Amino acid sequence: MNILFLSELFYPNGGGAELATYLYAKLLSEAKFNVVVIANRFAGEPEFSRNEGFTVYRLPLFRRGDSVKYSVLQRVDVLFSSFMRKWMKWADIVYVPRFWFSAIPLAKTLGKPVVTHLHDYIPICPLTKFYDSSRESICSRGRFCTLNCIYYSERSADKGLFKAATSAVFNSIFGRYLGRIVSFSDGVVCASYAQRDLLTKWDKSLERKVHVIPNPLPEISQVPLEGDDFGYFGGSNIMKGFNVLCQALRLLNSDSVLVHGTNFSLMNKRMGKFLERLGVKKYPKLNHSEIDLLYRDIKAVLVPSVVAEVSPYVVTEAILHSRAIIASNIGGIPELVKGCKGVFLFNAGNPFELADKLKYVKDLDLQTIAEWGAHNIEIFEKRFSNNQTLQILIDFFHKLTS
Repeated sequence: MNILFLSELFYPNGGGAELATYLYAKLLSEAKFNVVVIANRFAGEPEFSRNEGFTVYRLPLFRRGDSVKYSVLQRVDVLFSSFMRKWMKWADIVYVPRFWFSAIPLAKTLGKPVVTHLHDYIPICPLTKFYDSSRESICSRGRFCTLNCIYYSERSADKGLFKAATSAVFNSIFGRYLGRIVSFSDGVVCASYAQRDLLTKWDKSLERKVHVIPNPLPEISQVPLEGDDFGYFGGSNIMKGFNVLCQALRLLNSDSVLVHGTNFSLMNKRMGKFLERLGVKKYPKLNHSEIDLLYRDIKAVLVPSVVAEVSPYVVTEAILHSRAIIASNIGGIPELVKGCKGVFLFNAGNPFELADKLKYVKDLDLQTIAEWGAHNIEIFEKRFSNNQTLQILIDFFHKLTS
């Protein structure tokens, strides 16, 4: 069977969604499927590569820093090129794992089954998070984003006045049509039941098409636990709970902890000093080997997200690293950690509960955490084995092509 992946970003670019796409491409190619990936090409990347059994073509679709979502939708010249039509005709399944929704109608015109893999809430929220920044709560308006919500969200992400205003107008007008395009798909994949339930509550057109398939497990090297520190990998992103973390650390007062925080971009000296006083040692975006070094000193990973995370890889990786977890009781996190020991959930957005969890975990001995970790890996790999996940996806593909 021939599978065409249309992924505007591809690992190692992007985040968890791109990691899942890469792992699916790898697993399918190992299962003797013919896999071709078409993605964006950044400076220094090859136009063509064939590694780990699958082929990747990289095209100059947009520049680094551009809006990925709308940049790729605007490239109708690429979409209707002879190159793209050739590969769509070749494919038995056209697989859209992120934002290239404009390819769905074309693939359907060519008579090809389309699978759209959703790693967020974009059919009901053009900003993908389904979070009302103006009210600081999960959205209650369904598919009708307001200008105020979008503008406030973009400003809180440090976007300038003009970009925030432009985004508010553009997303409020065109964003609502993205869900309609997704509904043309033959099948839609969600990574968690929490994501499925939220999507189908507000978009009934997806109910009969949605299938829940867990994200594949990444390969994780075991890193010995040697320190009593904490890890936080969300940077200054408010949606990842940065503000909640800062408030919780301030509440600890004399009960100081050290938090290793990654994905922090350049910030002014005043903010840097503020984080230092709170006990946050900040790092830029790190590669896997650098994160492994950090894990030696990390006994617990913090995931204080205020949005309904779908199925965050940061939680999966913490479990596979045999670490304790302090996380928001929201989205797909509770079902991901079901049956695991050493997982401490708190109500999203509550810094007092987070501070209490930090105090408790700070005093846990490393032997206890190591024992919990060994238990968690065993049950986690049984629940989410890659062989099982792959077979569910393959059965889904065969059903669509039979």
